[in-house]
Amino acid sequence: MSTTTLTPPVVVSPTLRSTRSIWWAFAVVIAASVMDLLDSTITQTAGPAIRRELGGSFADLEWFTAVYTLAMSATLLVGGRLGDAFGRRRMLLIGMTGFIVSSLTCAVAPTAGWLIGFRAVQGTFGAVMVVQGFGIVREMFGDEGQQKAFAVFGPVMGLAAVLGPLIGGGLVDLNLFGSGWRAIFLVNLPLGGLALAGGWALLPRVRPAHPQLRLDPVSVLLAMASGVGLVYPLIEGRQHGWPAWAFLMLAAGGVLLAAFAVRQAQRVRRGRPAMVQPSILRRRPYVAGLAVVLGFIGAMGGMMLALNVMFQAGLGDSPLRSGLATVAVPLAAIGGSITSSMLLGRIGRTTMHIGIAGMAIGLVIVDLVLRSAGAGLSPWDTAAPLALTGFGMGMVFVPMFDVILAGVAPHEIGSASGLLESVQQLAMSLGIALVGTVLFGDLGGARPAEAFVGSASHALLVAVGLLGLAWTAVWWLPQHARAGH
Repeated sequence: MSTTTLTPPVVVSPTLRSTRSIWWAFAVVIAASVMDLLDSTITQTAGPAIRRELGGSFADLEWFTAVYTLAMSATLLVGGRLGDAFGRRRMLLIGMTGFIVSSLTCAVAPTAGWLIGFRAVQGTFGAVMVVQGFGIVREMFGDEGQQKAFAVFGPVMGLAAVLGPLIGGGLVDLNLFGSGWRAIFLVNLPLGGLALAGGWALLPRVRPAHPQLRLDPVSVLLAMASGVGLVYPLIEGRQHGWPAWAFLMLAAGGVLLAAFAVRQAQRVRRGRPAMVQPSILRRRPYVAGLAVVLGFIGAMGGMMLALNVMFQAGLGDSPLRSGLATVAVPLAAIGGSITSSMLLGRIGRTTMHIGIAGMAIGLVIVDLVLRSAGAGLSPWDTAAPLALTGFGMGMVFVPMFDVILAGVAPHEIGSASGLLESVQQLAMSLGIALVGTVLFGDLGGARPAEAFVGSASHALLVAVGLLGLAWTAVWWLPQHARAGH
């Protein structure tokens, strides 16, 4: 049995298709994705406030977000296979239940270390929950109807991206019942509870696509260990003075990643199911696409870390004011997404070149503003260049996956898209680690506002470098998106 047989059959519930309840069921899928998006971004806004209360190092501040996305990247492929084996409805509900419970544990975490551990658990369940969504939509709407669903899905997620920093900052500032930052996790309880109840009642009961499928524990361990090996030393190495173990661990992470690829090839040759179809890694356009994702998503995660730390820890802004200072990014991204959708059919991957260039130019202008304003910086000073950065970001989001996936064969789409989602999460962790290394390394023992602004300026140039990697890799992508997209 090869990975090419793991495409689930479409089984559409006639009851759901004939009533409005299909859209209520779809709302459950949206709620799961919104909770995940909020929890992957909201902690960056609240991070400095969390560190002020719980203590810990600046590395811990990076881990508050990075460990969540790292756990997701290591679990997404496994979660997809669990959905194949046990049913997507069942696994979404299990993932959602675990996500809600782990959100509560995050909210009551007594120390930074405990919070980081609970965030890892939350990211693991979040991956199991979110990865089922697209398959469930296909089961409910069919191949043709799912386009209507995704036409709704995109704007809702865009709105969630805009509201994330504001919700995070607002909840911390409101300090409801003395909860402070803990409210950003407690908000998942009512939202998740409603979604869980709706899921039990409304999601279609579809037989598992491959009930005989069994996971390969060696592949799972290699995937998880390689991610940890690549991210952990980047975050922890700086504060320990870059000891030899940090470089050895980085090398080990690369070796384990190569071992994972070899393991997948061996399983395919033996006729066994693999987590990743090895043939996709022999396609240069797809491998270039992975480089685009690493550079683009890494820059995005790193720049938000630098900006939030600078505004809050450096300039003393509240979490809400910090959220407002960066809200130009997601707001402008909506305009960029609309523009990209209009241009994609005509100029194809060039929309990504334009978007990445615009994003990089915006960050360079932010860097110049920081160098000029110093400790006298105000949020208004960076609003225009951050809007340019956000607009460019939005132009890349729309075509990225479809252009990259145009470089693989139809039977490889499932494996290729799953790996892309995992690399996207890993890229967020790596971006935070790389930018954080420069941000806190330049800061050293200094703590005045001028030092924070200066270190943020240097850190943003690392993000620009990551965008340079992404821009270059776009040249090896297919010119146009997959047919029908």
